[in-house]
Amino acid sequence: MTDFSALLSGYHRFRSTGWGEQRERWAELAEGQSPKVMVIACSDSRVDPSTIFDTSPGEMFVVRNVANLVPPFELGGGRHGVSAALEFAVTQLEVPEIVVMGHGSCGGVHAALSRRFEHAPPGAGGFIAHWIDLLDEARDRVAAEYGDGPEAVHALELETVKVSIANLRTFPCIPEREESGRLRIHGAYFAIADGVLHLLDEQTGSFSPA
Repeated sequence: MTDFSALLSGYHRFRSTGWGEQRERWAELAEGQSPKVMVIACSDSRVDPSTIFDTSPGEMFVVRNVANLVPPFELGGGRHGVSAALEFAVTQLEVPEIVVMGHGSCGGVHAALSRRFEHAPPGAGGFIAHWIDLLDEARDRVAAEYGDGPEAVHALELETVKVSIANLRTFPCIPEREESGRLRIHGAYFAIADGVLHLLDEQTGSFSPA
């Protein structure tokens, strides 16, 4: 597995190849960014959006967190890191598209379903518990239908995408841009086991291979 020294080796390869070969591109990026897509994905090391979508620097504005969650618009509380990134991407960069991408084998989703960190103190799971409680309502619906086995985990992984999209639309800057045609929102799910990306059809609520 890659450790920090391996990261440095990778950096030196990048400097001698990728950076040098795309010097003109990097000169443009030094002047600013204008990505056309914001991607909200999980922090899981296996689901790097740049790898999955085969993109280059400057093409995506990416936010990653546990279970690819977007909190609802709120003035209190302490979960504003995603809100700030969203606000910047939508109101400052004016990205025309947002993709919320969930994935298979998501540890955050499994923790939400199992309530593994419930009542844990901050620093020992409490921060995780307070973050994934955004899934409480969806978890209860899924548990009532599927129990707590593999089917339930998969169902909640898909529901997480829908929860985040619903929360996106509580931000005033989102619906006004959707209504005017300046912004489109997409839901996606990456299955690690087979490498297939699935897209959400919001009309039916189902996911199908891209």
